[in-house]
Amino acid sequence: MSVFLTLLRRELRLSLRHGADTLAAVLFFLVTAALFPLAIGPAPETLGRLAPGIVYVCALLAALLPLDRLFGADFDDGSLDLLLLSGLPAAAVAGAKAAGHWIVTGLPLLLAAAPIAIMLRMAPETLPVLLMGLLPATLLLSLFGTVGAALVLGARRGGVLLPLLVLPLTTPVLIFGVAAADAASFGQTARPDLLLLAAMLAAALPLCPLAAGAALRGSAE
Repeated sequence: MSVFLTLLRRELRLSLRHGADTLAAVLFFLVTAALFPLAIGPAPETLGRLAPGIVYVCALLAALLPLDRLFGADFDDGSLDLLLLSGLPAAAVAGAKAAGHWIVTGLPLLLAAAPIAIMLRMAPETLPVLLMGLLPATLLLSLFGTVGAALVLGARRGGVLLPLLVLPLTTPVLIFGVAAADAASFGQTARPDLLLLAAMLAAALPLCPLAAGAALRGSAE
């Protein structure tokens, strides 16, 4: 556990040195969400109805931006080989990378979601459910993104392949997350959809680091 925490602290320090990546993700989130009212019109009813889908799609696309650096920099300078030889299992290395990605990217996107939802005229009573769904959703995006980044590591055109791998995996996240917010907006219970997101997260927490770790070992060999 101490080695895992040391690796996590290393990831956070490196992320602070490249703070422009986090800033770029948040700005991309804000700018893309702000474009939707220009495209579909400023009607409050229309914006409020579409707001959950807009927030989830923009958050997904913004979370993809820093993924190409998740393992790429360590792979290029040889640090990845040292991490895999540190005594920490490859799955734990991938788990630390996923945790670091969520802290520096997923968490800021989660915090930025509330003002964006208000800007899009979402009903105030729906906002807590939206944020409750985004918490496991952003964690799932980081886990799926870690698997995708590990799979395309060292591949030609990896930056092009990465979204093609990650986007299909996130389809259930979008469906259940938006369904939870829609149910709350109509006065229905959002519990089933939130529980499904939690179940997906419970399954992804052990499986995604294992898959990413296997891909890392293959890349190192």
